Amino acid sequence: MQSKGVPIVPGEAVSAVYTAAVDSVLLRPLVGSCIQAGFPSPAQDYIEHSLDLNEHLISHPVATFFVRVQGLSMVNAGIFPDDILIVDRSLEPRHNSIIIAAVDGELTVKRLSIQAGCWQLLPENPEFSAFDITEDTDFSVWGVVTYAIHRAV
Repeated sequence: MQSKGVPIVPGEAVSAVYTAAVDSVLLRPLVGSCIQAGFPSPAQDYIEHSLDLNEHLISHPVATFFVRVQGLSMVNAGIFPDDILIVDRSLEPRHNSIIIAAVDGELTVKRLSIQAGCWQLLPENPEFSAFDITEDTDFSVWGVVTYAIHRAV
């Protein structure tokens, strides 16, 4: 596909791409009971076992990479500036997947809409517009977002 030079959204892009270094293990303690989000419950003072985040967050290590988010177009999907997204290139993008796409040479994160053979990139913020993928668009899917990591307030 060739580009007509149409920008996606000015200032909306992926700011950095990182590979997944899953050959290291970082075991952290896992508390043996569920934490209440409502009223406090009596604390259980024991650790059940150790948890390796690589094991739980990365299904396909060779096909996984991380990106850092820049911009506000996906805030209603819980994706905020400076979040780190875990992206799996081995997953097939489907309708409603959140994907990392290369459009006209720039990376962006958007929700993919596939309806009646037409593809669109949809923002999750009403202040931004959808972007139609046409035969003339320089477009490729880099991967499907599996997790978003962001700092708690």
